[in-house]
Amino acid sequence: MDTIRNWFLRHLNNPQVVGLAILLIAGFALIMTLGDMLAPVLASLVIAYLLEGLVRLLEQRGVRRILAVTLVFTVFLAVLMFMLLGILPRLSNQITQLIQQFPDMVARGHEKLLLLPQKYPNFIAEEQITQMIAAIRTEVGSFGQRVLSLSVASLVGLITFMVYVILVPMLVFFFLKDKSSIVGWFTSYLPRERALSAMVWADVDRQIGNYVRGKVWEIFIVGGVTYIMFVLMGLQYAVLLATLVGLSVIIPYIGALVVTIPVGLIAYFQWGWTGDFAWLMVGYLIIQALDGNVLVPLLFSEVVNLHPIAIIVSVLLFGGIWGFWGVFFAIPLATLVQAVLKAWPKALEAEAG
Repeated sequence: MDTIRNWFLRHLNNPQVVGLAILLIAGFALIMTLGDMLAPVLASLVIAYLLEGLVRLLEQRGVRRILAVTLVFTVFLAVLMFMLLGILPRLSNQITQLIQQFPDMVARGHEKLLLLPQKYPNFIAEEQITQMIAAIRTEVGSFGQRVLSLSVASLVGLITFMVYVILVPMLVFFFLKDKSSIVGWFTSYLPRERALSAMVWADVDRQIGNYVRGKVWEIFIVGGVTYIMFVLMGLQYAVLLATLVGLSVIIPYIGALVVTIPVGLIAYFQWGWTGDFAWLMVGYLIIQALDGNVLVPLLFSEVVNLHPIAIIVSVLLFGGIWGFWGVFFAIPLATLVQAVLKAWPKALEAEAG
């Protein structure tokens, strides 16, 4: 008990440390308890944070903030309308086509599996194939039930989607327009002695801003280049697969591996073991290599380098807590933890000095 008490006295006797701990605990508790209800607000904050960089750039060139906000928000609305009216219908159409052709793909895969024991009798037994087919049928049945449940809940999903489409742009505009007053209102409730919190926030703000903007650019660049390659190669479901490839960059390491499976399966069912299949997979792997070795270093040059184990643990931990947003912000949240651990000893040293 004395050891624990001494640790608390040594590390938590600084009011600024206690204040930072309270802010972090309150923020995490708020998101965990009210995260679902505040989802439109959180999404709007992310988008506003993303657009703030463009607003600042225009302000540095002498444009008044209200005019800069109006111009940036107009561009945002144009991009949003393009995605809703240009990409989303095609994406929905390809998803529907894939679901309709999915039973035929399963049947063809079934036939291919039955031929394996005949071609490789020393490596694959017929009983193994039978068990594998039974497992696949079980998964297909559960998949069909999930699709049916999604179709039943489509009305609720449509209403939720419409709420997002209306509320999020409004919130984004006001977050950009009234940023100073909102930040001033929030900071008025914080303790006056908050040098440690300000130090942590300055570090995290730079990291999160660079990460969010870089990640969005990475999604669009990787998805766009992949779509062009798929279209030129004549691959089916190009919009759907390119969207999956673009979104896969949100999950470091794991996303690229997972999304390779549907890309390879669709290409195989379309072409089989042919030259077209080989060239497409080579092109896809080249895009993945360029993304990891060229694009990521360019976009995230200012992000604190985290060990791959720390990144994977952060994705699993925060993704399990907050789902999609936890996965998206896994690296910034890990950076927040790193910033706190780095600033904490400095605060103790400053107090001791």
